[in-house]
Amino acid sequence: MSLHHAWIGLGSNLEGPRRQVERALEALDRLPLTRLAAASRLYASRPVGPQDQPDFINAVARLETRLSPLALLDQLQALEQRHRRVRRRHWGPRTLDLDLLLFDDRCLTLPRLTVPHPEMTRRAFVLVPLAELAPTLALPDGRRVAELAARLDGSQRELVLPDA
Repeated sequence: MSLHHAWIGLGSNLEGPRRQVERALEALDRLPLTRLAAASRLYASRPVGPQDQPDFINAVARLETRLSPLALLDQLQALEQRHRRVRRRHWGPRTLDLDLLLFDDRCLTLPRLTVPHPEMTRRAFVLVPLAELAPTLALPDGRRVAELAARLDGSQRELVLPDA
C-alpha cells in the first residue's frame, strides 16, 4: 500500500461551527490507515449560495493515507454523518462539510468523485488556508495555489479567527 497525500477542505456553520471543525480535525487523525499531517488556522467566510444562513468556519487539512481516493471519500462521508450532517438544500447550512480537494497529483473523474475538486480554484475559503499550509503546492495542471489565492479580490479574502 502506497502512502498518499490528500488535502481536505472542512466547513461548518451549525451547532458550534468552530468546535465542529476542531472535532473533525481530531477525527481525521483517527481514520483508518490515515494520519493528520497538518492543519491550517480556522477562517470565517460568507456562505456560498443562499445568504439566509450563518457564516462558515473553514480550514484545510493535509492527510497522509494509505486509502484509495474512493475509500477516503467513504470515510469522509461517514464522518459527516457522525456529525449529523443533513442535506436539505444545495449549498445550505450544515454541521460539517468535508471535501476531498486533492489526492497526490492525480486527476480523477468518477461518478462520485472529481479531483481536483472542481470548485476549489474559485473559493477563497479553500485557497487561502491551502496556501497557508503549502505555499509552493501546485495543482496537477501546474497552477500554484498561492498565486491563485493572491489573485482573489479583497472582498473574497477570508478572516482568520483568533485562537480560542
